[in-house]
Amino acid sequence: MAEPVAGPPAPGRAAVLGRPVGHSLSPLLHRAAYAALGLTGWTYDALDVGAEDLPDLLAGLGEEWRGFSVTMPCKQAAVAVADVVQPLPRLLGAANTLVRTDAGWRAENTDVTGVGTALQVGGVADVEHAAVLGAGGTAAAAAVALASLGARHVDVVVREPARAGDVVRVLETLGVDVGVRRLDGAAVDAPVVVSTVPVDGQPAVAALPWRAGQTVLDVLYAPWPTPLAERVTAAGGTVVGGLEVLFWQATEQVELMTGRPAPIAAMRRALDAAVPAR
Repeated sequence: MAEPVAGPPAPGRAAVLGRPVGHSLSPLLHRAAYAALGLTGWTYDALDVGAEDLPDLLAGLGEEWRGFSVTMPCKQAAVAVADVVQPLPRLLGAANTLVRTDAGWRAENTDVTGVGTALQVGGVADVEHAAVLGAGGTAAAAAVALASLGARHVDVVVREPARAGDVVRVLETLGVDVGVRRLDGAAVDAPVVVSTVPVDGQPAVAALPWRAGQTVLDVLYAPWPTPLAERVTAAGGTVVGGLEVLFWQATEQVELMTGRPAPIAAMRRALDAAVPAR
């Protein structure tokens, strides 16, 4: 994990930024962490903010604001507005975390930790051949996570190959062999697959010929199970849900914003209590 903010945290404020954010489970996880850490002076909210609003928002904040979780459509804007950009969000061109530092706002990306740890929890110890479905910012983070688990070849599967440029660039920078394939109903042969396809694209990916032995991480978590999750399970494959990604990226965010180790057990209890068993 990235190095946490140094020193004991003063009481402060944090929030998730994006549009829409009403459905976000980030407040649940971060508030549970603050309670377990005894940070009684800390608050965590959800702010409905568009990418174009981000510069003015940050410019007008007081010192009590310590950090933000950043979701769509603000991830690219977070890199552009940050005073300091860490190597990972610079590579990805996207940040899902902003942390207040003495040098200003620092852009971080914990999505890679979220995807990588979720795969490991799902039983993936190492990867040689993998596939990523989709080509957005989350797909690029998934590509880095797969490379960190040892992937030597990654297929990028998209509706329009021209949109795969950013993910291909990231993988090539990391020295990973890349194949770009069109999402046209052909089988995805990789034993490990990460789907970043949104809800409206689920019918197309669910219709692919999945097979037993594959592990598929679907970054979606609501509504659950997704059509893809149901299809992979029916085919005898292993499904890892997006709640795991959300959970593990949030634990790193807590450490970055508070400077304290994340209370993993307390955060897990809060999530389990809020979300029906699946």
